Amino acid sequence: MNEKDVERYHAYMKECAAEAARVARAVAAAGPDRLGDPTPCAAFDLRTLVNHWVLYTSHGLEHRARREPLPEELTGRDFTAGGSWAEEYAAQLDRAVAAWADPAVWEGDVDFGGGSAPAVDVASMVIKEMAVHGWDAARSVGAELRVSPEAGAFVLGVVEEHGDIYRKYDGFADPVPVPADAPAFERALGASGRDPNWRAGGGV
Repeated sequence: MNEKDVERYHAYMKECAAEAARVARAVAAAGPDRLGDPTPCAAFDLRTLVNHWVLYTSHGLEHRARREPLPEELTGRDFTAGGSWAEEYAAQLDRAVAAWADPAVWEGDVDFGGGSAPAVDVASMVIKEMAVHGWDAARSVGAELRVSPEAGAFVLGVVEEHGDIYRKYDGFADPVPVPADAPAFERALGASGRDPNWRAGGGV
């Protein structure tokens, strides 16, 4: 990757991480009684979703920058068990984003899914996870996730590029039709099998 592309991708990472941290605080403020609630990601209730989101978009992102495996202590942790989980997530996101500030980290391959993949692809998919699972978490408690049109277009590109792989491993449901003139992030949600009109408590 050239320097300008690294700066652009890293800017999307910073933006989506900041929004993920904001949404996490909204989820925490909704209270622990909401952690059993459904989410737009049908396979996950809110607690399971948050644990997946926190593990891979903050701890996983930093470990992949350092080319280190995630320890079992992290993969088995219930991050929501502590009352300060959202602030801890925000701090870990900062560390992860900082680990990707070095352009050299974006070069070469990273262990991923039992094999390896280009670091830029892995980072891009994690940025997508920050935003898409952030949206899942936000909607579960009646909140919103907001990304810029540019970041939304980036996430859409990632979903379109890697959608077949996600569907192969049941990471995405079948695409949901979304108007062609809808914002890019709504089209990304639809392409990932989510209904952008999903609402907590009432489905859509």
